[in-house]
Amino acid sequence: MAETDLTRIWVYLSASPLLGLTLTLVAYLLAHRLYLRCNSNPLLNPVITAILALILFLKLTGTSYQTYFDGAQFVHFLLGPATVALAIPLYQQFSRLRAVLVPVIVALLIGVIVGAASSIIIAWAFGASPETQLSLAPKSVTAPVAMGISDEIGGIPSLTAVLVVVTGIIGALIGTRLFASLRIRDDSVRGIAMGVAAHGIGTARAFQISPMMGAFSGLAMALSAFATSVFLPWLVDWLRAVSPGWL
Repeated sequence: MAETDLTRIWVYLSASPLLGLTLTLVAYLLAHRLYLRCNSNPLLNPVITAILALILFLKLTGTSYQTYFDGAQFVHFLLGPATVALAIPLYQQFSRLRAVLVPVIVALLIGVIVGAASSIIIAWAFGASPETQLSLAPKSVTAPVAMGISDEIGGIPSLTAVLVVVTGIIGALIGTRLFASLRIRDDSVRGIAMGVAAHGIGTARAFQISPMMGAFSGLAMALSAFATSVFLPWLVDWLRAVSPGWL
């Protein structure tokens, strides 16, 4: 393609909301191709690579995030239907879910409470401010829910959004290796752990391993978002009551 053609395309896209949408799709397609070429190396998770490529592109071209998001918001809108669509593979695994329903619920509740409490305690031990501790608490929940919880309990929603993404990326990177080192081979167990700890990004990684692991991870992601929105405000109120001045 001639240089003048590329210049015309760039001029057209830069003045159009299609810029963000085009950039997002191209970045993810290239990142996914790179991921497959490197034998699905988890260090090259396409979500991570695509995010880094987009950040680099916006920096180099001086494109503002708002300009990018004007087009990318269509992808953002599709997050809702995509989340609901996770019910399909879960329905396909319904017989397996019914057999392990009680252990799943117990594991979810323990995972949500321990995950939030440990985040607050570790952040406090490292001298983080109360706002930072509260921003960390819902980091394992999908971003829209986590930001709402953070705002309610006194955290900083924008900081929580960043922490949610970082948590998901780390979970996707090390989750499968951790399961292997701990000799956890049951896909339903691995899926629940991944969904509780690493929300949607971890669930995307789980679907790359097996449909069952992805289905249980999607279930855990949805239920942990619900449980966290119910229990975390209560947990924070309890910590404030037993230790005034901490949070």
